[in-house]
Amino acid sequence: MTSTVDAPVITSTPNPARALVCRGCGTEYPLAAQHACYECFGPLEIGYDTDLLRTVTREQIAAGPANLWRYAGLLPAGQDPATRITLNPGLTPLVRADALAAEVGLHAPLWVKDDSANPTHSFKDRVVSVALTAAKGLGFTRFACASTGNLANSVAAHAARAGVPSVVFVPADLETGKIVMTAVYGGDLVAIDGSYDDVNRLCGELAETEEFEDTAFVNVNVRPYYAEGSKTLGYEVAEQLGWRLPEQVVLPMASGELLTKVDKAFSELVEIGLVEPPAAGWRVFGAQSAGCNPIALALHQGTDVITPVRPTGIAKSLNIGDPAAGLYALEAVRRTGGWMEYVDDDEIRDGIRLLARTTGIFAETAGGVTTAVLRKLVRSGRLDPGAETVVFNTGDGLKTLDAVADLVGPTYRIKPSLRAARDAGLLG
Repeated sequence: MTSTVDAPVITSTPNPARALVCRGCGTEYPLAAQHACYECFGPLEIGYDTDLLRTVTREQIAAGPANLWRYAGLLPAGQDPATRITLNPGLTPLVRADALAAEVGLHAPLWVKDDSANPTHSFKDRVVSVALTAAKGLGFTRFACASTGNLANSVAAHAARAGVPSVVFVPADLETGKIVMTAVYGGDLVAIDGSYDDVNRLCGELAETEEFEDTAFVNVNVRPYYAEGSKTLGYEVAEQLGWRLPEQVVLPMASGELLTKVDKAFSELVEIGLVEPPAAGWRVFGAQSAGCNPIALALHQGTDVITPVRPTGIAKSLNIGDPAAGLYALEAVRRTGGWMEYVDDDEIRDGIRLLARTTGIFAETAGGVTTAVLRKLVRSGRLDPGAETVVFNTGDGLKTLDAVADLVGPTYRIKPSLRAARDAGLLG
């Protein structure tokens, strides 16, 4: 039987990326596998042709696929569908959270952007799809990363679907769920006795060796492309709100890059005319664990000096003690009039349960951090209870079951009979 449904028209759009640009000194470089400036050693990011960005329309985006590639005209790779290394993540739910708003004391609409709905159940599928698509175009034949867990899951899964070898490096003390979810895809998994910062340092060294010259480390040598994938979270929020921006956003921070890229996405959408900014602008808020809070501490101390820490605590996906984008996260928060807070392990567990109980979303520990910080920001008066707010859940609670396993369980345990149900109070 022939389908009467029209097949989608697949077309390529122009690539708007024009150069790599140093975030520190502004020096520009050709688009290549390079992540640091040769002049000042600052980090590089993608510079775009603004005229090309302005050719992207709401109608063009709406006609695109139901995943992050609907924004291909705003990204540095993947304009030709045939070139993509992807699980097609994105277009995840934006959930209205009235009950959560009431519990924490918000009077304006509150939304949860739930990125646990991505293929490997975290926002990392976004950054990996963009990074590995760029890596393929740059000629790399093996994929790798340093990871606190979610990124390893995603790189291994993307490589498996593409039929490309992978090798991922993680701290040996990661949650069991994240270890299993990475290993099951069949690539090489290297567990290292050390912190994420130790793992990342080793990967930086490996990337410079001849043995790894054909290997794309998504968060090392192709990091500028990788980071741009996070922007699609900001694009989606704007589109799902009817092409407008929320007044406040609350995001978890590890390296600080997710926060800076959502802010960048909002700025780009305003600059190219796809949205109007809120009357008073938008404010960006960052959330960290008390066991690893170097960015928030720097803000609280009124300094630009981010002192590295040795991470502790249950929020392992946020445990980056020497955050690469910390300074830029500080800049974004200060510029927009936001703030940063941190919460301890008990508050994180409470945040996980609060989010689940009020929204039906079971978050990993990073989501518990963000929810607990949201409540803390409202109570402290830092966050406006009358302003529309979006909080970001970046991963699935099934990955970090141990965090709440001792706190939840059966409400009743009975024998299989009506008498037992009645004796337990289930029949009134």
